[in-house]
Amino acid sequence: MKILTRLIIISLVLGLASWVLIQVPSVQDRILVAAFSAIGSASNNLPKEDALSAAVCGSRSPLPSPGRAETCLLIAAGDDLFVVDIGDGSNDNLRSWNINFRNIKAVLITHLHSDHIADLPGLHQNAWVVGQRSSKLKVFGPEGTEQFTQGVEMAYAHDYVFRNEHHGDEIAPLEYAGFDTNIIDLNNPVIFDNSELKITAFRVVHEPIEPALGFKFEYKGRSLVITGDTSYTQSVIDNSMNVDVLFHEAQANHMLAVMEESLKSRGAKLLAKVLDDITTYHTTLLEAAEIANKANVKKLFFYHLTPAPRNYIQEIMFTRGVDEVRKDWTLVDDGTLVVLPVGSDKVVVTNM
Repeated sequence: MKILTRLIIISLVLGLASWVLIQVPSVQDRILVAAFSAIGSASNNLPKEDALSAAVCGSRSPLPSPGRAETCLLIAAGDDLFVVDIGDGSNDNLRSWNINFRNIKAVLITHLHSDHIADLPGLHQNAWVVGQRSSKLKVFGPEGTEQFTQGVEMAYAHDYVFRNEHHGDEIAPLEYAGFDTNIIDLNNPVIFDNSELKITAFRVVHEPIEPALGFKFEYKGRSLVITGDTSYTQSVIDNSMNVDVLFHEAQANHMLAVMEESLKSRGAKLLAKVLDDITTYHTTLLEAAEIANKANVKKLFFYHLTPAPRNYIQEIMFTRGVDEVRKDWTLVDDGTLVVLPVGSDKVVVTNM
């Protein structure tokens, strides 16, 4: 009993001493320096070995889900980085992972829905200010992408000038503010090829959006496909034949039906109609699993989750019936990292 009493007294004394110490400005400063140093030196977990990798910087659709950003994938081919779509909140994930924005070769846009492009202005700022770039940020996308990037440049024109005037050319050079926009021509679908990495665009079906795109990455014998938003379509099967990894959008229409009825019962008819509308131009999990089987895909990842599960029970509901179609699949979260080492057939799943 005496030992317990002494331990309690010692704990109280130590707690009081700590509380007194953290009131001292010099101690606060040292704590901040230590914390800031730890954040700045944190590893982003991208592989040091030569590999083709994909990190999920945004896993959800426009329907909100705490802890998830809108659609985004960071592709690493060796040291070269590419961002496929950049939905709301995804840029913050990239920043928190200490991504070297200087190494981002291009942003690839599947289509011009807001949940795939909303964070492009923020990504540009991180790549430009202190980015030490020697060129503008490249953007590849379908028709209409140039109008979008020009609009961003117009909206941020004063910001660019103000930052340049304040920080100077070394930090915020006006010469490299803005975008180098490239419209993808599906008659010449290879948008990048340096003998090691090849990126090919292909058409998917997301009517009335025309065109909507998917992308195939091939790097030193490893391969992955990203569908973007699409309904069940043969083009995904054709372009995914025998790839290592398929990132396929996934929508649980059976959950949306429950949500729709709930909205109708509350008198929210317009919101209910929105949920009914989106069932016509997305792919269910069972359909995506069937596509992966037909294409002989090694590993299937569900992303652009609609509605993205918020807990374990919703995950069970979301993936209902998938195991009956395909056993090898993964439901992604923000931060899911898929690594395809060169010279191997392994698919390593870890986290940023």
